[in-house]
Amino acid sequence: MLPYAKLTDGVVAIRPFEFGDEYELHKAVQESLPELGPWMSWATSNYTQDVAKNFVTVTRAEWMRGGLYSFAITDANTNEFLGGCGLSHIHPVYQFCNLGYWVRTPRHGCGFAGRAAKLAARYAFEHIKLIRAEIVIAVGNHASKRVAEKIGAHYEGILLNRMTVGKNIYDAHMFSLLPADFGLTARL
Repeated sequence: MLPYAKLTDGVVAIRPFEFGDEYELHKAVQESLPELGPWMSWATSNYTQDVAKNFVTVTRAEWMRGGLYSFAITDANTNEFLGGCGLSHIHPVYQFCNLGYWVRTPRHGCGFAGRAAKLAARYAFEHIKLIRAEIVIAVGNHASKRVAEKIGAHYEGILLNRMTVGKNIYDAHMFSLLPADFGLTARL
């Protein structure tokens, strides 16, 4: 089990989701449904405060197990809840993960998602000892693609039929971040 950590770059902070986050999480998801819904299977009008509370419970248990590292994104100065990012699908043999992120709609365009993604990737390399973080983005999700581009993620191409969202099948852009992008050395 890795310790819970709060990481910051002075503008945003990321930390494991905490009990009590469900109200702000629910509110952020509901106000962002038009932007999140097409790209996130979990972002539906049925996303209730109970669903948010269950998410917090599950992610805390998965953190303890080492299967998923989900972070709340907050403003480093005001503590305002901004969104979420996470390290999922951690491959125990090949030492890579999926890196995902989202920011509530009223706070789009401020660079928060990219800052949080970089903090989470660094955590993956320094603490989980992974050698690669993949950012898989459905073709058409222009906002997430712009984030990956802005943070300097390596573009590796389009993977055919790579992901589903609800009942929709999408080709996906593949981006990656590596330890070297942070001045770190990949080690097994």
